[in-house]
This record gives sequence, C-alpha cells and structure tokens, in this order.
Amino acid sequence: MSADDLLGRGTLPRLAPELRPAVDPAELRTRVVHFGLGAFHRTHQAVYTEHAAARSGEPWGITAVAPRSAGTVRALREQDCLYSLTERRPEGHRTRVVGSVVGALAMGPDAKAVDSLLTDPEVTVVTLTVTEKGYHRSMATGGLDTTAGPVADDLAASPDGPLTTVVGRLAAGLAARMRAGAPPIDVVSCDNMADNGAALARVVHDFVRASAWPDRAEILDRMATAVAFPATVVDRIVPATSEADRAAAVAALGVRDALAVTGEPYRQWVLEDSFTAARPPWELDGALFVPDVAPYQLTKLRLLNGSHSALAHLGMVTGLSTIAETMAADWGERLVRALCAEVSPTLPVGGPDPAAYADDLVVRFRNPAMRHLLRQIGSDGSLKITERWLPALRALRARGASTPVLELALAAWANGTRRAAADALSGREAASDPAAEALAACWGPATRPVETVRALLRVLGATDLADDGPLTAAVADRLPALTAGRVEI
Repeated sequence: MSADDLLGRGTLPRLAPELRPAVDPAELRTRVVHFGLGAFHRTHQAVYTEHAAARSGEPWGITAVAPRSAGTVRALREQDCLYSLTERRPEGHRTRVVGSVVGALAMGPDAKAVDSLLTDPEVTVVTLTVTEKGYHRSMATGGLDTTAGPVADDLAASPDGPLTTVVGRLAAGLAARMRAGAPPIDVVSCDNMADNGAALARVVHDFVRASAWPDRAEILDRMATAVAFPATVVDRIVPATSEADRAAAVAALGVRDALAVTGEPYRQWVLEDSFTAARPPWELDGALFVPDVAPYQLTKLRLLNGSHSALAHLGMVTGLSTIAETMAADWGERLVRALCAEVSPTLPVGGPDPAAYADDLVVRFRNPAMRHLLRQIGSDGSLKITERWLPALRALRARGASTPVLELALAAWANGTRRAAADALSGREAASDPAAEALAACWGPATRPVETVRALLRVLGATDLADDGPLTAAVADRLPALTAGRVEI
C-alpha cells in the first residue's frame, strides 16, 4: 500500500459506514485531556467519550498526552489521531475506527501545550491511565515518594521546566490553572488502585506541598474547592497488539493502521458521582454513576485483577503463555472459582454478586479469541499484588480464616522473583518489575525458603505479613511443587 492508504480523515470516506467512527472527528474540540496513550485508554475511555459525544451532540474531544512514547504520538498524528478497535469475539471479530481523540502530545517536548490545555477553561476533565507505578507512591505511607529520583528531580525543577513525572506535570498544570482563576476541573484516575481518586489527590497535593512554590498554600486552598478527584472502576481486558492483529485490521479496513488495538467485547465503567465541573455524559454509553464505588472497586481489584495476577504467576510457573491457556489447564477454572470464594467475605455489600461475578470471569477468561499474555499481566507484580492480594489476605487472617489460595498465589509470585533473575541472566524475556533487583537479592544460596518469603514481603512493605509465621511457612511449603512446575489446588 502507498502513503495514501494510511488511515486518516482523508481515507475515512473509503470505509464502509459500519467501520467509520460514531462521530465526525472534525466536529469535536479538546475538552478532555488524557495522560497515558496506551491501548487501554484507546479501547475504554476513548470509546465511552466517542459514544457520549455522538449521542449527546456535544463536542467532547480528547487530547491524549504520552508521558514517554513520542513514537506513538508521531504515529497518531500521522493518522489524524484515528485508530481502529477490534473486538475479539468467539463468533467473529468486529472492527471499526474510533474518532474521539483529536490531539496527541508528548509530555516532555510538548510541555507548554500540555500546560496550556490544563489552564484552558474549555477543558474540564483530565483522565489518567499511567499504571500504578506512575503515581510514585510510597509503599510505607501511600503518599508521594518524594525521595524517588524522578520526583525529586521534578521538585527541584522550575514549574515550566522539564518535568518528567505525570504527577509533577499535572500538579504544575493544576497550579497554573488555580493561579489563572480558570473554572473548576475534574481529575479522574482510571488506574487499578483501591480508592484511586483519593490516591491521586494525595500524591498531587503532596507534590504541591513539597514544592518550592511561594504560593503553594493558596494553590492547595483553591484546589480544595476547584479540583475534584472522583474514584472510578474501569474494566476491559486489552491484550497487547500483535503483528497478526495489525494485519487483521488492514484486512478489515482496506487501509493501514499502525495503532490498531484489540479488546474483549465486555467493558464497564463505574464512577463516583462527585464531579465538580462539566463532563461527558458517559452514562449514555452505559457508564454507572454511583455515590460510592468502593464495592465495585474492591470486587474488581480482588476478584478480576486478583484472579488475573494469580493465573499469570501460576501459569508462568508451568510454562504457559496466555490466560486462555491457563483456563484450558485442569487447574485454571478451579483457581478462579476458589480464589473468588476465598476472597469474597472481604468485599463490602452493595457491589456485584461474587458468585455471578466469578461465573462471568470464567467465560471472559476462556474467550478463545483473546490472546492475553501472562508476561504482560505479571509485569510490575510487586505493585499489583500489594493492591490485589495483600489487603484481602490481611482481612482474612485477622478474622482467623484460612487462606490457601492466596498462599498458593503468593508462592507463585515469590517463585517468579527468582526465575525472573535467572531469565534475565540467560537472556530470556521475563515479566518486568521495578523492584526486581531488591526481590532477587532475597534469594541467597544458604537462605531458608521461609526466610526468603519474609524478605520478599518486607520488600513489599508488608512487615506485618512477614512477621506472620504460619503464613510465611505455608507459602514456603508451596515452593517445591511450584519449582517443579506443579500447581496443586
């Protein structure tokens, strides 16, 4: 294909009507700024926003800001910010172009443009998908880790300087908005963290408080009434895009798309109804606005995300590659149902029924059209399991309940910290983790397994669990079978 065959506004008329965006991108304006230009945003919030704009007639467009991926920004600009989404369905894939993204910026090179948007009165919503590690939270306090190198560098820089963290850039932009007296704004975390709205508010406020800005107290006072941080729950399984996916998108569209994404048919968005500014009417596309998202959030974190992590770490132990493969194993469905049953007593009332939720998970995870890599899900394990497993583990052990499934999952993760080090040495690709070096150091040749488990938990900041003798012994007892590649439920 020639350069004229690249997906863009000029090639949209060639596409069949069912393949085109739900809204004309030319009719949209930037009213939402999104940090994080990854596949999840493009299959989730961007879709809800497109449908909200189409069904309301309001011009809700998104400018997406990439913290690091300048290449993605260039590719998106070359396609007029259009890209295709393919829903992987067992009965056959469905592909169409999404048109809600109207701008793409690289956070570093385009810092002035980002700040200009954050102070623009017409922009009333900021959303984020920057993963847990993008918040630079202290494992000990949950607040901003001001000693982390990138955060410390940002605090030492001038507000209009080369800020490298999303927290720093966002805090500087919000501070400029407060100084300008612009209208209120909503900042919406879409990352998988318990109470993600409060977590984001805390790190942003901590950054302002730790800054050298002479007006930081006034900024914080104005933010208290002019910036809301609603909590949210987002759900859609989005595998990494493969070359085969890109080829399938070309076949479906008849034009090239360098930024094709895929996802499962299911999607959900639950939002705390505490917005202070104008927002897209996402409820027109099925989003739920509720007084308290905690029951939904904890159900998703502990059942879906918790099961996903368990399947990933146990599947990697046995040499599997995808979630669908783990569900085809004789232990896959049993693991999901057993974990959900074990953890469900820790969930608050008011959320989805845990048994029905587990039934849905089994169907979703078994989808043969999905190729969700265990390595992708298992990455950043030290951050993910701290949110997904450890709070439930603490709650259950506090009430004297048995926790065999969580112990098995924790043992698989622990075993993987040793294998990741070996994989790195042998040149094999392993699941990445920001704490990989500290975790690998817990494995000494003369160290007893139970001592290793304690050391690993201390790296996670879970000293209370490290001091739980029966727990660490139970996890250590699971290691020999896992080392031999056996999953025993």
